[in-house]
Parts: sequence; C-alpha cells; structure tokens
Amino acid sequence: MHIDKYEKFFMRVSAVFLGLAIVALVLSVVGHKAALPEPAERIDPELVRSTAPFDEPGLYELDNGDYEAVLVASAWLWDGIDEDFVIPAGSTVHFKVTSVDYIHGMLIPETNINAMVIPGQVTEVEATFHDPGTYTLLCHEYCGAMHHTMGAQFTVE
Repeated sequence: MHIDKYEKFFMRVSAVFLGLAIVALVLSVVGHKAALPEPAERIDPELVRSTAPFDEPGLYELDNGDYEAVLVASAWLWDGIDEDFVIPAGSTVHFKVTSVDYIHGMLIPETNINAMVIPGQVTEVEATFHDPGTYTLLCHEYCGAMHHTMGAQFTVE
C-alpha cells in the first residue's frame, strides 16, 4: 500500500505531538503530586450524625498547629462551617467530610480541594491556606432542586 510522503510526514508529526502530550501529562501529575482521594473509612449514612467526629462538625486545632475541619454535607448545606470558622494564614487544614443523603461535591476555588462527597464514605483532603481572605466552599455535584444554594464561606486571617 502506498502512503503519500506528506501523509507520512503528518502521521510522524502527530505521533511526536501525542508522545509529548503524554509525557507532559505524566510530568504534571507527578510534579503536582496529583492523586484521587481514597475513602478513609465508611459509615452507615443513617448513623453519620451520631458517629464521632461527625456528631460535632466544626473546625478543630490539632496539636501540631494544623487544623481539622469536620464537615457533613446534607441537602443543600454544609454542617460545620459557620462564622467561627476562621483559619490563620499559612495553616494547613485537613478536611474530613461525609454526606448523609446525596452525592455532593466539595470545591474550594483557588485551592487544590476538589473532591466527591459520597453518603457514608469519609473523604479526607487537605490544603494550606497561605493568602488571607474569604474562601468559598461549593457543591459542584448536582444534588437536587436547591443545589445552587449549597455554598459556605470561611475566613483566612
């Protein structure tokens, strides 16, 4: 079978660009230490609100100066974030999150936080907040008629 020289040229160029794209993808994933969050544990969704630490959601300072944010996602609200949710700039926050009803998404723009929150599955992610300001926590997974209202804000000082 005869292949035109220009077609061979474009096939070779395409193969090189495809190879470069794969190498760039691998390097960016390795360089940014990107990984999918794995479930830390599982809880019966009906028992979430009576199971520690989800029975008392909120922000807690850890012994090493980091913080743990225990959050419960439920129909269109985030339990655990209120006006007292204030983090010092430069702090690392370990988020421990689960849902009691639907699949939700946890997104904090301008950070590396982007995770699925599945009923009864404990999702753990962390971020370091270097810049002071107001951050928004959004649900990015459609969870019903009032999904667009499922957001919360917290402050980094």
